[in-house]
Amino acid sequence: MAGVRNLTQVEAAERARLLTIDGYDITLDLTDGSGNPGEVTFRSTTQVTFTCVEPGAETFIEVAATTLHSATLNGAPVDTSGWSAETGLTLTGLAAANTLVVEADFAYSASGQGMQRSMDPVDKEIYLYSQFETADAQRVFACFDQPDLKSNFTWHATVPAHWKVVSNMPVESEAKAGVGAKTVHFPPSVRMSSYITALCAGPYTEVRDEHDGISLGAFVRASMARYLDADDIFAVTKQGFDFFHEQFGVRYPLPKYDQLWVPDFNAGAMENFGCVVHAEAHYIFRSQVTDYEYEQRANTILHEMAHMWFGDLVTMRWWNDLWLNESFAEWASHWCNTSATRFTDAWTTFLSIRKNWGYRQDQLSSTHPVYCEMPDLEAVEVNFDGITYAKGASVIKQLVAYVGQDAFLAGLRAYFGKHMWSNATFDDLLTELETASGRELRKFAAQWLETAQVNTLRPVIEVGADGTYTSVVVQQEAPAAYPTLRTHRIGVGLYDKQGDQLVRRELLELDVAGERTEIDRLVGQPAADVLLLNDDDLTYAKLRLDERSMATVVEHIAGFDSSLARALCWAAAWDMVRDAELATRDYLALVCSGLPAEKDINLTTATLRQAQTALTMYADQEWAPTGWARLAETAAAALAAAAPGSGFQLAWARAYTVSGRGAGDLATLRGWLSGDGVPEGLTVDTELRWSLLQTLAAAGEATDEQIGYELDGDRTASGEREAAYARALLPTAENKASVWAKLTGDEELPNWLHRSLLQGFQHSTQVTLTAPYAQRFFDVVDTVWKRSDSEPAQEFVMLAYPAYQVSDETVAQTDAWLAGNGHNPSLRRLVAEGRDGVVRALRARARDTAAA
Repeated sequence: MAGVRNLTQVEAAERARLLTIDGYDITLDLTDGSGNPGEVTFRSTTQVTFTCVEPGAETFIEVAATTLHSATLNGAPVDTSGWSAETGLTLTGLAAANTLVVEADFAYSASGQGMQRSMDPVDKEIYLYSQFETADAQRVFACFDQPDLKSNFTWHATVPAHWKVVSNMPVESEAKAGVGAKTVHFPPSVRMSSYITALCAGPYTEVRDEHDGISLGAFVRASMARYLDADDIFAVTKQGFDFFHEQFGVRYPLPKYDQLWVPDFNAGAMENFGCVVHAEAHYIFRSQVTDYEYEQRANTILHEMAHMWFGDLVTMRWWNDLWLNESFAEWASHWCNTSATRFTDAWTTFLSIRKNWGYRQDQLSSTHPVYCEMPDLEAVEVNFDGITYAKGASVIKQLVAYVGQDAFLAGLRAYFGKHMWSNATFDDLLTELETASGRELRKFAAQWLETAQVNTLRPVIEVGADGTYTSVVVQQEAPAAYPTLRTHRIGVGLYDKQGDQLVRRELLELDVAGERTEIDRLVGQPAADVLLLNDDDLTYAKLRLDERSMATVVEHIAGFDSSLARALCWAAAWDMVRDAELATRDYLALVCSGLPAEKDINLTTATLRQAQTALTMYADQEWAPTGWARLAETAAAALAAAAPGSGFQLAWARAYTVSGRGAGDLATLRGWLSGDGVPEGLTVDTELRWSLLQTLAAAGEATDEQIGYELDGDRTASGEREAAYARALLPTAENKASVWAKLTGDEELPNWLHRSLLQGFQHSTQVTLTAPYAQRFFDVVDTVWKRSDSEPAQEFVMLAYPAYQVSDETVAQTDAWLAGNGHNPSLRRLVAEGRDGVVRALRARARDTAAA
């Protein structure tokens, strides 16, 4: 939290009790005074009007500026001697009605927090966008930076004359402002929280459309305009509006809905009210992609759109309910994708991509309840995790199944009607859901939201001599440290082999509670070839297969007609590897036999990534080269069998690019890069070229000069990012020392470069080379954390931690650091999570070694 006040929940509650904010009027000068873009700082003048219930009281306002020029309260100068960016500005002697004016210079950001400034290397133009969540609005204007002090925001921005400016509301007017500049004025916005107001500026290319009375805008940098497939983006946007309008019963309340795809964005997207910002690097496709990427983009578009209602129109009171904000949008986006777009198997994607993230996060030492108190902003910053998003969305999905969709929507509509334009809590939502459904939900909420970790559901089956079930029990397990056994609403699917197919004979729905749940209805029925717990994926739990089912799945996983059933089996196998119940070599055998026949591109993509992780982290390292060779051989064969030009051909080509580590494989990849031996239909375009070059660089089969040559052909922001990653991969001691010096030195790196260097510094083929940096990480991590903004600080800890040094020595080094005093609690949490990964890998490797 360098450079901003670490607001506590207690402080926020007291300030909310005292104040009501009537309006902000914010004027920014984003020029250098001569009509050119500003370079280092910008002038910001804020007028904020507010009332106070206790005249004479004292409060504070956040001003994370570089220079505070002046501040007046009700016409009188404010004592600024105690001001700092980290503490804010103290305001004393408040009146019943107050007007505060603050003039200050603020710094442009290179970390993606506050007012991000990025230069396009193609045309040298400057692009700006704001990013204020969690509490970075104070980096752009003086504000009471907490979600429950909503207000109206009126923006004015002086910019170069050829720029466009986008905010929450449509432009009201423009006026000339000296030579080469103009001032763009916006009308007062609807009431919203400070973290979702926004201002973006630059020579963006704009495409407009209209739907159902809403003006739609899509913006991208000029150099990326040829890659903006606005038709597809607008199609998903329109489908989303139609679906949410019908389901939520409340119209989107703004006259326009703009979406901007911007460079150097830290996350996937941000739900600024009517001014959504997306990560250009993730969602503007310069090269051929698969339906996996298109579905991910659609999901993100719909996730942010859902926030217009849940988060923007009705906003959490404090960050304790961050989980609800994100979980609801996560659930709603997959629901809408499944119901209203061409991505009708989106719940399969939710399981294979998002839910797996939740399971992984929930088993770390830092696991926490979905709902937990957030004492301050630093605690919030590290809680944008798989529990907050994926586990929370799974709980929402279970809640919908528990009360029924009609009752859920009735409660939701009442919640919107009662709390729009204000703030609410999860308890407010539960109240409306209880009224609508007639069900008591507090026990459900406590069981699922106030306890941590994940249960495992395991079938215990006995089959008689006549081939019928004599006993079927669902055994529920919980970790010793988190012994909660929950109530699960699950489906139990019985599948029989019919030729090459696995056909579902029956689906039972039942409640699982306690340690043992007997399914008496199955006694006397012929034993199925596969008995699948949690069929249709209603609950949040790890699954196991009985021995008979597992044997069938190994041979016939492609026989399931349902992608969701296949996903559940793939997820069960993956969990067993991570829990050291299944050897990596046996998991890889399943992947190599079953995955080439997989018909769902999302499952194929996710499972290939998991197989690569298994070989990197969980395999006996003496056997791992054999595993890599087998995966590369499988990928090459599947690539050859795939339809030319198809998404599956590209997915398997990508897998081969990562997995091909033998001399012959590397020679093939070099050939693809130079145009030799490229499979028919495979386009070796810009992104695939970089992937090929990065694999060769990591293996010592490419030079800095070759990377420079490739960059000469791709002098774009993306090209610079990819080249920096490739150069960080070069496997020499001198190069690694140079990269480490940049990562830990005093120079503030732009976030794209910082991230690329971190991603390339460590590689699974370079474990010996980077081993000396394990201890160096612990020597410098406190210093790096203290001086960095929250985003780059977290990235350094997570990516520079010696995760590939899977050894007892790494555990001991981590323990020694954790035993020290004075570490920031959020930093301590992230380092402990790194240790968790090493300990898990040690167990899994031991299991794989034993299987030899």
